[in-house]
Amino acid sequence: MIPTSTPSMLRALPPEHQERLMRVAREVSFPEGARLFEEGDRADRFWIIRTGTVELDMRVPGRRAAVIETLRHNELVGWSWLFAPHICHLGAEATTPVRAYEFDATAVRLMCQEDSALGRAVAQWVGDVLAHRLRSARTRLLDLYAPYGSGNRI
Repeated sequence: MIPTSTPSMLRALPPEHQERLMRVAREVSFPEGARLFEEGDRADRFWIIRTGTVELDMRVPGRRAAVIETLRHNELVGWSWLFAPHICHLGAEATTPVRAYEFDATAVRLMCQEDSALGRAVAQWVGDVLAHRLRSARTRLLDLYAPYGSGNRI
């Protein structure tokens, strides 16, 4: 069964790992319409949404960017920070005013290297998010561009 939303940090990480990560978080906000990042940007940070919505999009040559997924409360924005070469694979835009926790990717990667249990938990969490996003991207692109869509219509 495919989950309908991405795994949240609260469900994916044990409380002690959440607490360690939150020690390096800072609160930020974005106005509606702000671009958090573009495809090809350096992935040097990531966010957990507190309030608001963020759309992930993918450039499609000769067309408008395709919206892949809409993220909300407690969802992870950005996963490319964990995997070399640390380049964003999607774009992200705040579609409402957004408040979020922002994390410095280098600091979190160093924490993960120093604590293998934390590293495994974060890698599993982000890997689960990545798998979900790839399924979402495939389904969305098929719905937009395949002759009969993805076949997942209700």
